[in-house]
Amino acid sequence: MGTVIVITSGKGGTGKTSLTGGVASCLAALNHRTLCIDMDIGLRNLDISLGMTDRALMDFTDVMEGRCSLERAAVEHPVIQGLYLLTAPVRPPEGGLDQEKMRALLEKARAQFDYILVDSPAGLGSGFRLAVCGADRAVVVSTNDSSALRDAQRTVVELGRELETIHLVMNRIQPKLLRRLHATIDDAMDAAGLPLLGVVPEDPKVILAANTGEPLILFSRKGAALAYLNIAKRLMGERVPLMKIR
Repeated sequence: MGTVIVITSGKGGTGKTSLTGGVASCLAALNHRTLCIDMDIGLRNLDISLGMTDRALMDFTDVMEGRCSLERAAVEHPVIQGLYLLTAPVRPPEGGLDQEKMRALLEKARAQFDYILVDSPAGLGSGFRLAVCGADRAVVVSTNDSSALRDAQRTVVELGRELETIHLVMNRIQPKLLRRLHATIDDAMDAAGLPLLGVVPEDPKVILAANTGEPLILFSRKGAALAYLNIAKRLMGERVPLMKIR
């Protein structure tokens, strides 16, 4: 059975979607069948991070409501074998979404994939609750600014009501800014109250790769791409040293 991991953050702009696409690409490249589910209804961008713009015709609500099978709706990446995308609808469906149907969808996904990465919308609203409802574990993504860390703390409190295994990823880290603020990654871990899964440096190649329609691992082997690979390996249970960001 596969593992469902929800990737979330307390606020927008933390790089959560780029991280989801990057880690999922690495898991697939490491020979694990991996499904990405974009849960950000109306603001979906995971297809851009994966280099799969406009490839998905059906969305997760089509599977939930029985209009389409998971096998048909989940689209495989054109280059990275074993990487699939199930996208979000462009607008919220009338009548809302049923958590039990989402749990049923995720049970089908567990039977077909090794890892299911759910890209949660930012914030703590109904979209967040839907994304979390069937997850086995969670990854909270934060930057080092105080507002992001405060929102990460609030997210942890909400997640703690549903999940036991929650990790922190510090994203878009700028060493010069850290030194100027006299801040450390340990400070961030203490503020969020979570064990650290990975540290990702600020990397302009993330935006460059998205703009060229390529997953980052096909565009680069350093910086954020290497950090994503290390996080993927840790999710698989490997012991990998943290990157030294200079």
